[in-house]
Amino acid sequence: MKTCTKCGATPVIIHRKASGQMLCKDCFIESATEKVLRNIRRNKLIERGDKVAVALSGGKDSVMVLDIVNSLYERNIINLFAITIDEGIEGYRKHGVEIAAKNAKKLGIDHRIASFKDYFGKTLDEILHNESRQHGACTYCGVFRRWIINRVAREENATKIATGHNLDDETEAILMNYLEGNIDNLTRIGVKSEPKNDKFTVKIKPIREIPEKEVALYVIARELDVHFDECPYSRESFRGEVGRFVKELSVNHPTIMYSTLKGFDKIKPAIKKEFSGKKVNMGNCIQCGEPASHELCRACLFAKSLNGEQ
Repeated sequence: MKTCTKCGATPVIIHRKASGQMLCKDCFIESATEKVLRNIRRNKLIERGDKVAVALSGGKDSVMVLDIVNSLYERNIINLFAITIDEGIEGYRKHGVEIAAKNAKKLGIDHRIASFKDYFGKTLDEILHNESRQHGACTYCGVFRRWIINRVAREENATKIATGHNLDDETEAILMNYLEGNIDNLTRIGVKSEPKNDKFTVKIKPIREIPEKEVALYVIARELDVHFDECPYSRESFRGEVGRFVKELSVNHPTIMYSTLKGFDKIKPAIKKEFSGKKVNMGNCIQCGEPASHELCRACLFAKSLNGEQ
């Protein structure tokens, strides 16, 4: 019978092919937690006195972030609250919002729910049925979500926004932008954002080095309430195609995602030095007042277009 590499107990719940390590439930939880906290310390993602806003969808990734970052809140190192965005996706989002609220309530932290309908007058479903739309679901969703989260975080005086990007997400983002030749986006990928405007709150990625499978195992092992359903629009995206490709590669090459991330982090300074020369004059949107590099921010530009305005 296989025994835990760290304590010798049984049963083993994970065999990490990349390292050869086999862990029981308790040692796996301890190992994953310490890995996330080490990432936070090493990259100075969270510091004493911070007010951290966790972007909480109710899915496994954000629930793991909330669970671990909450340990810093319990020790009075930081203040903490959660933001959940209701995009308005029939048959999918309602359950996620309920799970998010349940997790926040269980931990006794403040929780704000903000919807596309409240801020932009339309649900994501309605946007996709709009004859004026020019983009796919993920493009509208990403732009509107980022706009609302940044706005709410600033209203709540948050100093950091913690997101649930895991190792799979980061690997996919790196490969997508390589494949699309989007060097500008590549210069922005990282564990911590570097805002070009005071109205942007710094974004951090505490679980960036945790594979998606281990995130799922963590929330199950911790018996946390999680919304496991997949967004119905995610499979139609380019990210979805790249994600399936990476997962197939990982079957025979279990370290491929780690090496992609580590390799990228090593060359990123050179990419930034070579391609970040172009200065962006970041001002404020004339309509909503949020940061913008043109007269209108992207969210207002999209909203205007969806309303049939030029």
